Formats: sequence, structure tokens, C-alpha cells
Amino acid sequence: MVDTFTTTITPYGLERRVFVYLPDDWQTAGRRWPVVYMFDGHNLFFDDTATYGTCWGLKEYCDEDPRCIIVGVECNHEGDKRLEEYCPYDSDWFGGIRGTGQDYLRWLVEELKPEVDADLPTLPDRAHTSIAGSSMGGLMSIYAGVRHNDVFGRAGCLSPSVRACLGPLLADINAARLDPDTRFYLSWGEKEGKGARGLAQYTANALAVTRALQHAGGVVCPYMQPNGAHSEASWAEQVPLFMPWLLDERPPLL
Repeated sequence: MVDTFTTTITPYGLERRVFVYLPDDWQTAGRRWPVVYMFDGHNLFFDDTATYGTCWGLKEYCDEDPRCIIVGVECNHEGDKRLEEYCPYDSDWFGGIRGTGQDYLRWLVEELKPEVDADLPTLPDRAHTSIAGSSMGGLMSIYAGVRHNDVFGRAGCLSPSVRACLGPLLADINAARLDPDTRFYLSWGEKEGKGARGLAQYTANALAVTRALQHAGGVVCPYMQPNGAHSEASWAEQVPLFMPWLLDERPPLL
């Protein structure tokens, strides 16, 4: 089942919908569940709430074999606010971004997660707490796995927009010492760039981040998606690939 509630993201003083996937027997199973926190929660479960009319199909996937709770917070749809909210650094990308992603993640870690752990039968430790997202949400997932490594033991980073702030991101990764059990799924699509040159740049950025994460002690599952685009439809196809990696299973890619 997917439930929704409204919360206030205190750094911005704005109310947002939170979409929560719960196994149907979550109240009667007598067990606790891993939790996956995800960005752009409106795109995860239902086509009619997805920005471009195509969701990731996560409800259907999880219903086949319920193994976790998913908590997805809706983004700010106003103008460029999503870019600011999902960027952990200032950037000259898109004419200039004043990144407030560090504030957003502090809210998620210090306010939302404790609320979820208090209200639901979660496994709250880092080994059972993941974070995932695409595009700017993928960038934030890398950052969260590095800077909040004591909270998130797994990160799903689909088509992360690392080119928005590659320098400071690599600097933070290079300064980190990650728990050796930290896992990252990092993907990029064959058709995200413009032609061979664009693909080469995406690949170079992804591999630079992969090497840095590995050097910092993390375990990375990199994946270049054949025919993959920067789209919800392409990310939906990766659900059976990254979800097992977040839930302590060996993904089909390895």
C-alpha cells in the first residue's frame, strides 16, 4: 500500500506531500523493515502524480516481494527551486544555483527520519537505511552517502547531475573515509548526452566519481544503461537493478 501525509520542510517553511510505501502486512508481520528514502516522491508510484505522466512503478515492483518501506518526499515544483533544493553546493549551472541541499539533508536526517522511525516498524541503523534518486536527486544521494555516511549505508544514484558541481563533490568524496560496508549504485544512460562526445563526458564524470568513492572505501556498482535517456521511463527500467543492491542482495549486473 502507498500512504501519504503532509510534512513541513523546516529549512524552507513549506508543506510537502510524503509518499510512503508499506508492505500490506506491515502491522501484523511482527518484524521490522529496511527503509529507502527517495527524492521526487511524486514520481515513484503513480502515473497521475508523476511530473511527466510516467512513474517508476515501485509499488508494483515492491508488491511482488515486499522487503522494505519507501519514503519519498515531493520536490518543490516552483521555478528553479528543485535545482536549489537538490544541489548541495552553489553552482554556475543553469545560470547560477544557490544550493540549499545541505540544509535539506539535515532536515531529512534530523527531523524526518526520527519521525518515521518513531511511527513505523523500521530497522533504523545505517546498514538498513538507504537513499536514492535520479538526476539532481542522484547527485544528492551521492552527497548523502558521503557526508551522512553514519546514517545511510546504501545509495542509489541514477543519472546523477554531477556536472553541476563536480569539483566540490570530488573534494568532499576525497576527504571522506567511508564505512567499508557502504554501497553505491551509480548509473548513466547511453543517450543522455548529445552524440558520442556527450556520452564520453557523462562516462568520464561517472567514472571519476566511481573511482573517488572506491578510493574513499565505498563499494560501487556502476552501470551504463543501453539506450538509456534522462527520463523517468529509463529510470523505471533500472528498478530491478538498483533495489536489490540497496537491500543487501547481489544485483544482476555483478
